[in-house]
Amino acid sequence: MQAIPLEYYLVLSAIIFSIGTIGVITRRNAIIIFMSIELMLNSVNLTFVGFAANLGDASGQVFVFFVMSVAAAEAAIGLAIVIALFRIKQTVNVDEINILKW
Repeated sequence: MQAIPLEYYLVLSAIIFSIGTIGVITRRNAIIIFMSIELMLNSVNLTFVGFAANLGDASGQVFVFFVMSVAAAEAAIGLAIVIALFRIKQTVNVDEINILKW
């Protein structure tokens, strides 16, 4: 059985990261922005796994666990912030949320 070349992992990771970046830049809905950030973090995880499989080293997979824990914390805290802002402003559009301005 032939292994998947590293280039396939890197190309797929770059495509997923680009989709996440475009989502963060173009969208104004806070929930979609958080989902785009999750896409970007998952593309980094794919890169770590690809290099770990290619090099035969498990350290890349250890980094994946750290990135997954950061992503889980970001999702929980981000969702709590979005819910709190929605209760105040009745919207999740980041252009309309200006409660930190004087």
